[in-house]
Amino acid sequence: MSQLEALIFDVDGTLADTERDGHLVAFNMAFEEAGLDWHWSVELYGQLLGVTGGKERIRYYLSDFYPDERGQAFSLSGSETGAEATGFDQFIAGLHASKTAFYTQLMADGAVPLRSGVVRLFQEARDAGLRMAIATTTTPANVTALLTHTLGAEAIDWFEVIAAGDIVPAKKPAADIYLYAIEKMNLKADQCLAFEDSHNGLLSSRGADLKTIVTINDYTRDHDFTGAELVLSDFGEPDQPMTVLDGNCDESYFTLHSAEKILQS
Repeated sequence: MSQLEALIFDVDGTLADTERDGHLVAFNMAFEEAGLDWHWSVELYGQLLGVTGGKERIRYYLSDFYPDERGQAFSLSGSETGAEATGFDQFIAGLHASKTAFYTQLMADGAVPLRSGVVRLFQEARDAGLRMAIATTTTPANVTALLTHTLGAEAIDWFEVIAAGDIVPAKKPAADIYLYAIEKMNLKADQCLAFEDSHNGLLSSRGADLKTIVTINDYTRDHDFTGAELVLSDFGEPDQPMTVLDGNCDESYFTLHSAEKILQS
């Protein structure tokens, strides 16, 4: 029977409530700076989260919510040469880059803390010599911003692999990002546990044959988590017990002991 060798974490919604308090805010700031009259509400953003990837989310919004504005968006890109499609892609990339800049500033300002139990679980893993990795659809810059401004610059080195953004061709719910992380660590799926917060994330991790722990948030509490080993409110703390929503865990907060039991179950 395989021993637990590594923990692989999603970022947005799993480590921190970055979707609502970080990404959504940054998107709206970027829209305003670009002179666009778009404003994504908390409710609308919940719908848009069904599409993984920031650039993909903008493209989906334009095609499904404002299809007549595609030409307007292209004209705002400032591109006067080349094919229209190229100019449109450049517009989306530029808007997303602006959003990333706003997001990193929000992180620097301490806008989004890590969720309950995250720091403790990281420290437990480090103390035990357990390997850790990141597998996320967000950009590397966003990962760096969150980790450095909540844990310190040295926290980047806690993770053996940071698989993020466009490093693989297909984003979640495809399994590519997890397969990439496992391969880079030269491990097998049965030596790792994944941590996710969403249906698409779970499809991705399970597609890589990883046993998966889910911690829900306001955007994902109604998602289908069939196939998860455990669904939790959060990781909890000794003085702030977690709530077990599905699965079996006889501890009041999630620990490495919990993780090892799940891998061996």
